[in-house]
Amino acid sequence: MAILGAMQAAFTQSYGSPEVLQVREAPTPSLADDQVLIQVRSAPVTAGDLRLRAADFPSFTALPGRLVLGIFGPRKPVQGTMFAGRVVRVGKAVTRFAVGDDVFGASMSGAYAELVAMPQGGALAKMPQGVGYDEAAASPYGAVTAITFLRDLGKLQPGQKLLVIGAAGGVGRFAIQIGKHLGAEVTAVCRPRSFDLVRSLGADHVIDRESQDFTQSGVRYDLIFDCVGASSFPRARRALTDRGAYLTLLISLSILFWTVVTPLLGGRRSKLTIVNDDARAIEEVRDLLERGVIRSIIAERYSLEHIADAHARAEARRDDGAIVVSPTA
Repeated sequence: MAILGAMQAAFTQSYGSPEVLQVREAPTPSLADDQVLIQVRSAPVTAGDLRLRAADFPSFTALPGRLVLGIFGPRKPVQGTMFAGRVVRVGKAVTRFAVGDDVFGASMSGAYAELVAMPQGGALAKMPQGVGYDEAAASPYGAVTAITFLRDLGKLQPGQKLLVIGAAGGVGRFAIQIGKHLGAEVTAVCRPRSFDLVRSLGADHVIDRESQDFTQSGVRYDLIFDCVGASSFPRARRALTDRGAYLTLLISLSILFWTVVTPLLGGRRSKLTIVNDDARAIEEVRDLLERGVIRSIIAERYSLEHIADAHARAEARRDDGAIVVSPTA
């Protein structure tokens, strides 16, 4: 790979199935004074990446989503939002990083390429000791989301009961680990094939999402975190404590209604928030990785030229770990 001149990148010229992804030559990103140029070693295929590629925006957000991101195709056709790699060049005003630093972080786009430019003050941190590129790259999406929802929004406390729906998915795997780190008793809802995986991450109890109804177990939870939009507040409220809360990642008119109304009614609540990937959040993930509090599960690794296969594999939702793409060896 030449640092100057051209690089290889995966383009999404139009919305659609994984086959819309095409790998071709692109110019190396230009570098501002406060930016670093990173040779990307690993970029995960997140649920957010899948949605952006397919323009799979939930319900009433479909039109606003296209207006913001692009009507017929993404305005920024080189997608990919999480990455890990090595700094190969720095702008003259950069003091936080140096050439040769291994880093990881989050970008609005551009990670599906051999090189990505990032501001030194952006969602970027040095990689933790003893953690590889794949594991570092696959951590921010789920870990920052879990921290934001469970600790910051849900105010999860030691000894409380947490139910995670979609516990084997990209966010759910970290929700289990963050829940345990915060001192909660964690119940994981997933398919039987994922029982061993969620237990290995710290789940105290498991519920078979295919044959069991968590609302009929008789257990009441302080927090229910629905990572996949498989439930709803009216249904979940039956399994909440008197002052428990239902948290979900998927925005809908229903969840917006309950989020506005339930604080007025008192008691059980529906809550919603926006996840913000910034330098502070990535540094926190770095610390948790380095201390062994959280870890990524990697299911499969693809080269950049097979990125369409990586997206198809991720869409199969086998819930056995992250799918990562490696633009450079």
